[in-house]
Amino acid sequence: MNVFFEESGDFKVGTVLSQAGEAYQVEMASGKRSKVKAKDVLLQYEKPAPEELLAQAKAVAADVDLDFLWEVAGQEEFGFAELGAEYFGHAPLPHEAAGLILALHSAPVYFYKKGRGRYKAAPEQSLQAALAGIEKKKQQALVQAQYVEELKANKLPAAMANIVQQLLFKPDKNTIEYKALEAACNELHTTPQRLMLAAGGIGSAKELHMAKFLFENFPRGAGFPDVPVPVAPKDLPVAAVEAFSIDDVTTTEIDDAFSITHLDDGKVRIGIHIAAPGLGIRIDDAVDKIARARMSTVYMPGDKITMLPDAIVEAFTLAEGKTCPALSLYATLDPSDWSVISTETRAELVPIANNLRHNDLDDVVNEETLASGEGEYPRKAELTLLWAWAQHLEAGRMVKREAFGLKPEQNNRVDFNFYVEDDVVTVSRRKRGAPLDKIVAELMIFANSTWGKLMHDHGVPGIYRSQGRGVGGWNAKMQVRMLTHAAPHEGLGVDQYAWSTSPLRRYTDLVNQWQIIAVAEKGVMAPLVAPFKHKDANLFAIVSAFDAAYAAYADHQSNMERYWCLRWLGQEDKKQVEAVVLKDEVLRLTDIPLVIRLPGMPSAPRGAAVKLDVLRWDEVDLSIETRLLEIEAAAPSDLGEDEEEEAGPEVVAETLPELVPDPDQPADEKAELAETPPAATN
Repeated sequence: MNVFFEESGDFKVGTVLSQAGEAYQVEMASGKRSKVKAKDVLLQYEKPAPEELLAQAKAVAADVDLDFLWEVAGQEEFGFAELGAEYFGHAPLPHEAAGLILALHSAPVYFYKKGRGRYKAAPEQSLQAALAGIEKKKQQALVQAQYVEELKANKLPAAMANIVQQLLFKPDKNTIEYKALEAACNELHTTPQRLMLAAGGIGSAKELHMAKFLFENFPRGAGFPDVPVPVAPKDLPVAAVEAFSIDDVTTTEIDDAFSITHLDDGKVRIGIHIAAPGLGIRIDDAVDKIARARMSTVYMPGDKITMLPDAIVEAFTLAEGKTCPALSLYATLDPSDWSVISTETRAELVPIANNLRHNDLDDVVNEETLASGEGEYPRKAELTLLWAWAQHLEAGRMVKREAFGLKPEQNNRVDFNFYVEDDVVTVSRRKRGAPLDKIVAELMIFANSTWGKLMHDHGVPGIYRSQGRGVGGWNAKMQVRMLTHAAPHEGLGVDQYAWSTSPLRRYTDLVNQWQIIAVAEKGVMAPLVAPFKHKDANLFAIVSAFDAAYAAYADHQSNMERYWCLRWLGQEDKKQVEAVVLKDEVLRLTDIPLVIRLPGMPSAPRGAAVKLDVLRWDEVDLSIETRLLEIEAAAPSDLGEDEEEEAGPEVVAETLPELVPDPDQPADEKAELAETPPAATN
């Protein structure tokens, strides 16, 4: 006797060897023997042979007209044998009965299984909906196949044109567009990013990196809505000074300027004038909401995304020839020892006489010319005086820094500035601590520290940046944290440090400016009228949001700098490059700030010069492959002790993130980045 039975959702045939109670010992055609329960047996028959019956049953199942079978079945539950008699017009033969079972089982859209060998026809409405769904899937499969062929031919399907970024950065994996993209990538052995570049969905690797950043951080676009330009109070006094700024030629958000007044008693009053959008922007107004959503200007070589609309920047930037609203910090000094006799903070209108530019002055203003008095350039006397004070300020910070247990800052490291025009990049080396840089940085640090103390002394909270060792004591890693109370910034060598000098570029500075204005105007009453009070949940939320945005923007800046470094290699047709050893297998190219890892690098001292063959690089994943040619004798290093490396993915040599101060970034931010790359935490 032979049996046709169901096992684990599959149908099988075999010959019965023996029966014991409710179970059969069955031998399959393969020779395998199985124990089959009687309840799982659907048919018992003598002929034909098991394998022949299964072949005949499959043929019967293939010929079954499911629509006719569904009509014959009616709406009541039935057994396969009953339906077989109706369908075939006679009691079904073994192979017909088995074929019918296979047909019923393979058509769950038409028939619902109710038990072993028992089924029920699907309601007509459900059947029609299911058949429509099947047809839709067939059509989608055809469309998907067409998309795959187009993509394989490096042609972007029209249906994907408006969803390229969605497909690349946040895909819905259930859509036929994503399935087609994935299938095409699998067949071509490539990635979605590279395929989109080949098909024209993304114009270039630069556009790819920018698109990813904007998609994640500016999902509604980087443009601004139309908002009214706020205005400062009309009754502000006009300062009796001639102020001047010092910035890179690309700077449009001019936040800071300086003035010098010689007093009758021989003392000197130095004014640090900071653009004051806080005098016009009000908390929770339309402009504030824009600034708070962005938190900061985003910097990258050749471009930036400003925190505030251009019209508002233009209204408050300290532009040459204008009298601008400013928050001024005046420091009265004794030039004999550069001691600070007093400070004063006030909101006023400040005449801006000059916007000096690094690009015009760097060649003529250096330590030698400032010491000798050689050369002629604008604001020569003022710059000479500010240089002397800046050196004194730096020396004082170094004393404080050493008191915190840190070594003095190293000024022998070289910074790099990027300039991009018409997709051509220029990377210029610039020694850290150049006089103009130091003047601006030291005066900004002085202002941020002084205003931080002012808020603290008046019981007004602010947003501070603190740097110190975390858990672990003297050997713990230095960390930069954002706090709402005063705390030392050991790296800079100050007792407190509140970013306050770039309110056009950073939301934290705008918040602090509101707080400082309250102190300047209300004095001891400031805690009652300041916009933010102690333990203000809104202030904590701002700190948290700024941390997240700042980290994302810094990552993007780093990525774009890596991209432009690789572009520079191609642009200059570099086949061989020189590099210096940072540590072990980590190197930095000499001409550009590109940090690479070279596995298997022979031991060499820090600062040693090496020559490398450039084999290939990739602007999509920002990687580079090099080969060591030779190690030269250790040369005088341009590496500061604070230049740390980070390990990247294990490739032959991969670029590693290094945050390079953009020439248009605020001076105080550059100073802090130079000290320790920020790892802000709450």
